[in-house]
Amino acid sequence: MSIHENYLRSTVFGFQDALVSTTGVIVGVAIGTQDKGIVLLAGVATIMVEALSMAAGQYMSEKTVQQMNKSKKYTDNLVIGALIMYGSYFLGGLVPLVPILLFPLPNAAFASIGFSLLGLAILGVSKAKLVKESPVKSAVEILILGGAATAVGLIVGYFLKV
Repeated sequence: MSIHENYLRSTVFGFQDALVSTTGVIVGVAIGTQDKGIVLLAGVATIMVEALSMAAGQYMSEKTVQQMNKSKKYTDNLVIGALIMYGSYFLGGLVPLVPILLFPLPNAAFASIGFSLLGLAILGVSKAKLVKESPVKSAVEILILGGAATAVGLIVGYFLKV
C-alpha cells in the first residue's frame, strides 16, 4: 500500500492536533466551569472551527510551496489534502468529546483525557507501522508531546475558574 506523503502528513497532523487541542479545550472548560452544556458548546465549536481552519491552512500552505517551486512536478491534489486534514481533525476531535456526552462531569473530563491519550497511542503505533519504525518509541513520543499540551488546558482551567 502506497500513501502519498502529503496525505499521510495531513492525516497524522490533523488527528493529533484535534486530539490535543480539543482535549485541552474540553478539559480546561470542564475544570473551569463544571457546566456540561458549556463544555459541549466549547468542544463542538472547537472541532468545527479548527477542522475548517486546519483544512484551509493545509490547502494554502501546500499551494504556497507549489507556487514557490514551479520547476517541481507535484503529485498531490490540494483539495484532497485539505479534505483529509478536515476529516482527520473532525474525527480526532470527536474522541475526547464522546466522554462528555456519555458521563457526568467531572468524570467525563478525566475520561476525555484517557480517550485522548489512548487515541494518541493508537496514532503513534499506526504511524510507526506505516513508516516501519518502533511502535513503542512512536507511541511514547506522541504521548509525551500530546500529553504536555493537554496538561496546559488542565492548568488554565484550574487557575482561571469562573
